[in-house]
Amino acid sequence: MAAKPTLTDILDQYYDSLLFDKGLSRLSLESYASDLKRYVGYLESKKIFEPDDIAPIHIREFIILLSDIGLNINSVIRNLSSIRNFHKYMVNEDISLNNPALHIETPKKPDTYPAVLSVEEVEKIFAVPDLSVPLGLRDRAMLEMLYACGLRISELLSIEYNSVIFPEGIVRVIGKRNKERIVPIGSSALEHLKTYLGDVRPELAAKGKSKNILFLNSRGNKMSRMGFWKILRKYVQLADLSLEIHPHTFRHSFATHLLEGGADLRSVQEMLGHSDISTTQLYTHIDREHLKQIYRQFHPRG
Repeated sequence: MAAKPTLTDILDQYYDSLLFDKGLSRLSLESYASDLKRYVGYLESKKIFEPDDIAPIHIREFIILLSDIGLNINSVIRNLSSIRNFHKYMVNEDISLNNPALHIETPKKPDTYPAVLSVEEVEKIFAVPDLSVPLGLRDRAMLEMLYACGLRISELLSIEYNSVIFPEGIVRVIGKRNKERIVPIGSSALEHLKTYLGDVRPELAAKGKSKNILFLNSRGNKMSRMGFWKILRKYVQLADLSLEIHPHTFRHSFATHLLEGGADLRSVQEMLGHSDISTTQLYTHIDREHLKQIYRQFHPRG
């Protein structure tokens, strides 16, 4: 009797269907593959290897996890769409009678603006890593760079060490759709990066297959989103902050603090790597709220 195909086997069949039967482009296929590989990896971590064993609760927990590791709401919704189509395929192909995604509700986009840290809250988090140990030095450099450059977490974890140009104080960043941009790095971040590269990274790189990746995990390999999220969550708790903070919060804070300091919208758009300035304009709403708060606090008739 032939063994039942695993989820990974079915996923390979699904990719072929998308490519040859549906005529999906390579770019669209890569998007599906990224979403579903993470989904199947999550299920396998729960010891779930066959489609009939997947329950709606597993999908709901996975969606919550995506938000926890910092994916924005549009990415979470796209992931759920990929999962729904995958389960629909398995039912249509008689691979499974089970469709746990059938009644999963799509997360609603919030009306509120993204959370923003104050400069003092940023400093409180930065003060937590123990700079007397190698991983503390690495963590401080990662946090500094995340905030100093307004990076997406995927960008931070993919930066190669030769992309940092110290004499000019800039870093080459590969953003969405492989678009390259140049972002300045502040002096504090540069100082901590130099320490990490000189004293910590060589030892980490000797342990694993680091290739050219700048920030490495304790085994000397590229750090995962979940790995960084765990590090950040630990420091937020140690800093005794009750805020809901994700890696993307530092990007929001970077943009808002620049605008509060007088930076023009086009420059912030360039540094964030937004293709459409309307996306950057979100932060002008946050900035206006800040101005209203200052007005109410200090104006005699506020």
